[in-house]
Amino acid sequence: MTSSLTLTLAVERWPIAGSFAISRGTKTEAVVVVAELGDGKACGRGECVPYARYGESVDSVTAALEAMRVPLADGLDRASLQKAMRPGAARNALDCAFWDFEAKRSRRPVHELAGLPAPHALITALTVSLGTPAAMAEAAMKAAGRALLKVKLGGDGDPARIASVRAAAPEATLIVDANESWDDRNLEANLAACAQARVALVEQPLPDGRDQALAGLKRLIPVCADESVHDRASLPPLAGKYDAVNIKLDKTGGLTEALATAAQAERLGFSIMAGCMVATSLAMAPAMLVAQKARYVDLDGPLLLARDRFDGLAYRDGLVFPATPALWG
Repeated sequence: MTSSLTLTLAVERWPIAGSFAISRGTKTEAVVVVAELGDGKACGRGECVPYARYGESVDSVTAALEAMRVPLADGLDRASLQKAMRPGAARNALDCAFWDFEAKRSRRPVHELAGLPAPHALITALTVSLGTPAAMAEAAMKAAGRALLKVKLGGDGDPARIASVRAAAPEATLIVDANESWDDRNLEANLAACAQARVALVEQPLPDGRDQALAGLKRLIPVCADESVHDRASLPPLAGKYDAVNIKLDKTGGLTEALATAAQAERLGFSIMAGCMVATSLAMAPAMLVAQKARYVDLDGPLLLARDRFDGLAYRDGLVFPATPALWG
């Protein structure tokens, strides 16, 4: 068991550059919860994003973390944390803080502790927010030199949106995220429009629990689960409906379960996408280890912010680079 650890919590607000829009709404700031674990000699940090889509709030996440103070003082470690808390944002912050603490205390990087190869730089998507076809085309044109763009769609009118983005960024690889906004009425027409625009992957077209139409669908484009996948236990029911799964640490409840989910996804034949919420580099750093196995990487959260942490990840030429120990791990 880990020796007694103290927990420090902070709620931070990071302005978004402009605004960030998806089918469920628009936001102008990222609100994150940071957990710090320390024993007086070393300390580790983890960051999470409470997400209302999963019934989370800053208050609920903070309360869940506060409830861990006594178990931590009694010797709770990362292994026992997996059963002490349910998957979700709160456990993510604490699990990643444990990994960082273990790395700082042992003076060994997290990838070594996890038995993984050293991470390397990866191509990451840049997100084009949902808007009018003209506004999305303008945003895509500004980013047209990037290798990979992720396009947020929203239901009716999506054929015009994706066509406008493709015209503005003719050479970029496009992946699409509908965020559960399509339905049986427009599914095939929207998928056809994406195929016409040479989209490489469509994320979560139908709502979680109402996606049975995907099982019998002749697909021209691979379909990726996002809101329908959380941790290992959620994977088996997705077989036959999805070709890929988007693994996010705020859904799995931390790096520990994210790595296990990625391994299970590969065993079941799913391709992997590594995704994120809108957050700082502190949240992206552990996700970089999952992203090493991913076909598509979407770790652009800090690029959507007006500013990032001082010791944040380096983003250059469409690539995201692994964290330095000053940030995490």
